[in-house]
Amino acid sequence: MPLALDNLRVGRVYRFINMGEIRNLEVMARLSGENFKVKDLDTLEYYELEELLRWGKGKDYDLDEVR
Repeated sequence: MPLALDNLRVGRVYRFINMGEIRNLEVMARLSGENFKVKDLDTLEYYELEELLRWGKGKDYDLDEVR
């Protein structure tokens, strides 16, 4: 069962799965409500979580804390 977005914490690392993509993300800052600035630990790019969820949540959607 995926974590709710309001349970994300700054400085923690999460595994995000959606629409067949698997990403390891570190939460850098909370921008507003359920939007966070995150760092992709594989590509070292920065995103807003809203960008990753813009097209919806797929059948495989999962969000779990790694460390």
